[in-house]
Amino acid sequence: MQMLPRPRHEVMKSDPEAVRVLVVEDEHKVASALKEGLEGEGYEVIVEHTGEAALLRLKTDPFEVLLLDLLLPGADGLQVLRTLREQGYETPVLVLTARDTLEDRVTGLDSGADDYLVKPFAFAEVVARIRALLRRGRASGAARLGLADLEMDLVGRKVTRGGRKVDLTLREFELLEYLLRYEGQVVSRGTLARDVWKETARTTSLDNVIDVHIARLRRKVDADCPVKLIQTVRGVGFTLREDEA
Repeated sequence: MQMLPRPRHEVMKSDPEAVRVLVVEDEHKVASALKEGLEGEGYEVIVEHTGEAALLRLKTDPFEVLLLDLLLPGADGLQVLRTLREQGYETPVLVLTARDTLEDRVTGLDSGADDYLVKPFAFAEVVARIRALLRRGRASGAARLGLADLEMDLVGRKVTRGGRKVDLTLREFELLEYLLRYEGQVVSRGTLARDVWKETARTTSLDNVIDVHIARLRRKVDADCPVKLIQTVRGVGFTLREDEA
């Protein structure tokens, strides 16, 4: 097989409208249902029904997540998965399959799958697992983010400021990661509620909750540092930029 290009090194966006998903599934009804459902969630979805077609597609098109059936005609899902990993393709792969034994799961994960979901599955769980994979940051092509002397290790989930370890909660880590990815851009509280808290239909505002998390994050990241990175833009939102105190 020809070598596949590595994914583009670009910032992973939390907004699902920016996320491209490749569904590789030979059962047309299942593929159509996944495509319709994910598009309804705002994802851009491409479907291929064979392993060979998927590998051809991946030669030229970048994707942030791959949903892969194992029981494919021709090159099966495990062959596709091993080919991708051998050639350095690091995009997260969620296996969707009827193979439900422990041995099958272990084989799939050992072959390079990031997650494994047995059919029949609930669509809501597929969406939740896609979000979890995206949060790991593998598809961004960058294992680290940073600004000035602030560094974030996405794989090890560690943060340092000037060499000093910064202990963050999971939510604080996700919030700082989002600000780093959109460095220099002002993000509103509504955007943070949607993309970090994943809340789109609340009747009560999350503004106070977000303000509390920003305050805690500022104390941990900017405390005792001459250069303050987390900035408040009054009446608009927040931004991460290098400003002198």
